[in-house]
Amino acid sequence: QVQLVESGGRLVQSGDSLTLSCAASGRDVNRYTLGWFRQVPGSERTFVAGFSRDGTGTYVTDSLKGRFTISRDNAKNTVFLQMTNLKPEDTAVYYCAGHELDAPGVVTTPGIYRYWGQGAQVTVSS
Repeated sequence: QVQLVESGGRLVQSGDSLTLSCAASGRDVNRYTLGWFRQVPGSERTFVAGFSRDGTGTYVTDSLKGRFTISRDNAKNTVFLQMTNLKPEDTAVYYCAGHELDAPGVVTTPGIYRYWGQGAQVTVSS
């Protein structure tokens, strides 16, 4: 089992940049593949960015490419979501999530992710 704790969410202005962190802890942390999702009230959680199972590949959902980047610090068991040129429509709760599925590529389906953090609120004012 892995515990995930997000941090870095806050109120920012349109055009600002912000980096979210997700610290993973627990036994066999490296067994889990991590990704980021976001959710606005009344909507489903949607995939933002994630890693491939072997950790060598990353994928950012097409609509956010060029503005959002996912990265990691393996020594600190931490993954990051770097967000630039933020827009009011990026306002959401951002979740870090982990799965154990041994599959090629990056998993984008929320239901595959078994472990979730508590979420970090990002609010972008216009």
